[in-house]
Amino acid sequence: MSEQRLQLAVIIGSVRDGRFGPTVANWFAGEAAGRDDVHVDLVDLAEVRIGAAAPTMSPPAEVLRALGDLTPRLAAADAFVVVTPEYNRSYPGALKNAIDWHNAQFHAKPVGFVSYGGRSGGLRAVEHLRLVFAELHAVTTRDTVSFHGTWDQFDGDGRPKDPQGPASAASALLDQVTWWARALKDAKRATPYRA
Repeated sequence: MSEQRLQLAVIIGSVRDGRFGPTVANWFAGEAAGRDDVHVDLVDLAEVRIGAAAPTMSPPAEVLRALGDLTPRLAAADAFVVVTPEYNRSYPGALKNAIDWHNAQFHAKPVGFVSYGGRSGGLRAVEHLRLVFAELHAVTTRDTVSFHGTWDQFDGDGRPKDPQGPASAASALLDQVTWWARALKDAKRATPYRA
């Protein structure tokens, strides 16, 4: 099945110092990498130097360089999983900014979510992101992976202390994302998608 592998972009949405996002994203990327139907591209927005520069027709040179790396990676993806914390009942501004610089790269592609945080486990951030991705003609999956009280859920090696539940949720999410990715790829081959 390797010749039919889907390109899955796993996007780390937090760029804060001391962030927990890479721990969660690396665990999820490891779960995805264990499958034979996807190739994982881990996209860390902390490494994409667009800063707070809003989308403009004349971006500064450093933003153009950053987008020169990010945009082709998003365009090449057949599917996305966004790993996001919840900040003030929503998702990080850096994630919104990165999304806003793009549009067609998300058209007719599936987006899944892995969220983390306190009591809500980042689910309020996911609900906001669903609206944003609907505007970009993307299809979001129903199921998510969510870590409530995240800092107590992982051990010192970056693995869930109780791995069975998260692994099962990750598998279900990946099943949905890959199903949608194949269905949408087939549909776009038959009829190009027009936004």
